[in-house]
Parts: sequence; structure tokens; C-alpha cells
Amino acid sequence: MVLPLYIKTAVFYLEKAGFEAYAVGGCVRDSILMKNPNDWDLCTNALPEEICEVFKDFHVIETGLKHGTVTVRIEHNSIEITTFRADGEYADHRRPTGVSFVKSLTEDLSRRDFTVNALAFSEGKGIIDLFDGKSDLENKIIRCVGDAKKRFEEDALRILRALRFSACLGFEIEEETSEAIFGKVHLLKEISGERIREELLKMLCGVNAESVLLKYREIIGVIIPEMKETFDFKQVNPHHCYDVYSHIVKSVSCLEGDGVLKMVMLLHDIGKPETVTIDEKGESHFKMHPTVSCELSRGILNRLKFDNKSKDKILNHISEHDNRFPAVRKSVRRFIAKHGFDFFFEHLQIRLADTLAQSGYKREEKLYELSEKKRIGQELLNEKASLDIKSLEIDGRILMNEGYLEGRLLGEIIKDCFEAVVDERIKNEKRVLLEYVSERYGNNRR
Repeated sequence: MVLPLYIKTAVFYLEKAGFEAYAVGGCVRDSILMKNPNDWDLCTNALPEEICEVFKDFHVIETGLKHGTVTVRIEHNSIEITTFRADGEYADHRRPTGVSFVKSLTEDLSRRDFTVNALAFSEGKGIIDLFDGKSDLENKIIRCVGDAKKRFEEDALRILRALRFSACLGFEIEEETSEAIFGKVHLLKEISGERIREELLKMLCGVNAESVLLKYREIIGVIIPEMKETFDFKQVNPHHCYDVYSHIVKSVSCLEGDGVLKMVMLLHDIGKPETVTIDEKGESHFKMHPTVSCELSRGILNRLKFDNKSKDKILNHISEHDNRFPAVRKSVRRFIAKHGFDFFFEHLQIRLADTLAQSGYKREEKLYELSEKKRIGQELLNEKASLDIKSLEIDGRILMNEGYLEGRLLGEIIKDCFEAVVDERIKNEKRVLLEYVSERYGNNRR
């Protein structure tokens, strides 16, 4: 392992003052896996006030003092330095009632969640591995430190962290740890929506997300109870070869996108069981399922404390995910005019993932249609097409100068002109637009 220079600097100052200092946790794990750590954390036997004294000539942030954590800025990098500690009692299955500072690295590592995260490193001593974390990394296993049931009783969020690490690292969850997950899953009801949301979004983006979502669907059913209705719900339809939940999971894995778009796929068909009808041939249909999926998803997203911007994007995409508008210039222009270019290209990603998670029935035809829409959209983007009403070459002020005074009429004229431009019936030029207005609304001038 090679420590970054700013971490070496922090270690130097601590050791110079007579303290121990180790890189710890995820940064050690990721380094062993030959990945670049997102951040580096240090642990030390120095007390918080002693850490502050050691780094008195640096920018120190004391926000985590009661938990033993001090943030130090070195070379424009923030480093969390935490005193060796032992957690107090976990009264609510979420957080300890307090922490006590200890002098032993062993005690500090023994309180951590998984063996692959209970690793420490110093240049003098090398990797310190007290719980066979290196072996579990080599064997691609997620295992709790010590008693798995106790670890999950302490902090139930560790259940989702286990699933997240399994999904993101592509590791299997060890049998005893897996049994404890199912045995303690009810404790997730004690966890806040925000904490669940963050773990869920990371999990959905993992390379092994499909396997985890299928194997641990009961856990998903606890954090999103509405999802249970989709389990084993058959889709007797030539377009589908999976039950609803399996289709949802497959679509998540087929989507190339961020956590918000992955969330769209997780929820896009959640309303299908509620909307199913069976025709005379025995085939199932799900008319209006995007609308019902939106209604159910709104409650889920509120419960998980999604911000308004993300929530609106997810709900809009769910509402439009089954929109099969023709792959012709006019229809593409109208869709982009309504939602914008970014939304349009995300919509194509969603439609592609949805298609790849279906049967092979008419797949080639569906994929061709999506590629045509993408081609047209890219063409319009390259042309810098006027598909935003703000780009219209006339506005209310110009119309008032032309003698159109009524407020409601001005809005109708602007909307009419914009639709004509979107449909390419007229050009977005001031002269052309005013001629168009004069022909249609000339009698309404003052």
C-alpha cells in the first residue's frame, strides 16, 4: 500500500507527538483490491483534544468531537481522524447511546461491521488484520466481525450495508451473516428513511445488484412493502418472460445510469399487480400501470426522504416509461419540447433497459425504433433546434406592442406559436411568427 502524501503528513505529525496512527477501514480494503479509495480515514490513540493540539497549525473542524472524530485539512484534502473507541449500548438498533475512548487498536477494530472493513495499515507495521479480512477479500466474502446477530442488533442499517457491499464488490454474503440478515430484518423498521435511501441507491448501482435483489427480495419487501405484491406475479404476455419482480430486477441491471435512474427502474412497474386484467385468450394486460406506479412511488419516495428534484424526475420518468410515441421527427420534437433533451435521452435509456428485460418477442423491431429516436434526437441537438418556449423569438411584450393586450389571449398566442414551431409548420423567426399571429388573431388587436 502507498499512502498519499497528505495522509503521510498527518501520520508524521501524530507519530512525532508520540501517538499511534493507522489508515483504517474502506481505504485499506479498497487499496488491497487495487482500487483508488474515495477518501482516507485515520484512527489513533490520541484523544480528540490531543488531535486538535497536534494539528493546531492546520485548519481543524471539530464537529465530531463527542464521537472522537476530528477533521483536519491538509493540502486541500479533508482527513477524518478518530480516536480508538468502543461503542456504548445500542438502545434503538440505530446508534450507540455513547462512545468510550480506548487505547487499543484491537478494541477499535472489534466494533466494526464486516471483516473486510476491520483492516488497518501503517507503513511501519504493514496491514493489521485481526479478523481474517484479507482472506475474505481474497475469497470475495462479506462476513460480520464476531457475532452477526449482535452486529445487526446494534445497528440494523448494517443489514443494508451487507447487501450494498455484496452488490458493489460482487462478493457473496457468508452463510451465518446471511442467516442473521433474514433473522433480524424486522429491525430495519427502526431505521430512518434517509439512511435506507443512501444504502439502497448505492446497492442498485452495484455490479452484483441483480443477484442481491433476487436473493434478498424479502429485505427489499421490508423497506418497500409495496414491492411484495410484485413477487412471483406472472405476466402472461408474449412481451414478457419474467414475473413482475424478476422483470424489475433485470431492468435495473440492464440500465446504464446513476442511482436516481436505477430507482426509476426499481419502481416503474410496481403498479402492475393492481392494474392487471385478463383477456379472453388468457393474456394479462396492465393498462394505466404507469399512473398507479406513480401513485405508489410517490409515497415510497416521500418515506425515503428523496429531495424534490430527484422525486420529480423519478415520477416523471415512471409516468412516461411506457410512452411509445412514433420514431418520427414531429413526435420526437414534441416529446423534447415537453421534457427537454436530457430527459429525452434518459427516457431512451429507460426504454432500452425495459426492452432488454422483456422476452425476445419483437425485440429487434423495438430496438430499431429506439435507435431511430436517438438518431433524430441527436440530429435535433446538433441543429440546436428551438424546442424550449423560452427560445421563441416573440414574447408577451412584443405582442403587446403589436396591439394584443388581453392577458389570457397573449398566453394562447405564445402557446400556439410554440406548437407551430415544434411541429415545424413555421420557422422560429420574429417576422414569420408575427405574420402567423396576424393571420390567426388579427381581429383581436386593439
